[in-house]
Amino acid sequence: MALIGNLLWFILGGGIFACILWFLAGLLLCITVIGIPFGLAAFRIAGFAAFPFGRELVDTRLVGGTRILGTGLANFLWIILAGLWLAIAHVLAAIGCFLSIIGIPFGLAHLKLAAVCFAPLGKQAVSKNLAHAAVQRSADKELDKRLNNKK
Repeated sequence: MALIGNLLWFILGGGIFACILWFLAGLLLCITVIGIPFGLAAFRIAGFAAFPFGRELVDTRLVGGTRILGTGLANFLWIILAGLWLAIAHVLAAIGCFLSIIGIPFGLAHLKLAAVCFAPLGKQAVSKNLAHAAVQRSADKELDKRLNNKK
């Protein structure tokens, strides 16, 4: 089902345009040395924007990756400089998709992209199963830590 959704999204739902725009944003950001981390994040989001069905963006630490120092500050700067405007564009596209019943899944995909516009650095696209397992594992660790502190 995800394959069909991704193909329809890529061709009819704006996936190709979202992918191209995120890729172009990545190229522009990589022109400067300071913008390279933002550009690399934009390239990751471009791949997710092309095929979002069956995948989720999760914190890279949940799936065994590492985050660079200052990711939080960089995400804050991202929100001010680009994230807010990208999120608004994706929300407007989602509203357009929601106007028809057939477009509702595409609108939901645009909302997923709007959410990532606020913190793209330190995110990784993984399958939904892996994302849910990673979140559950993290929650189990946190619960164990809290229960051990009460003893």
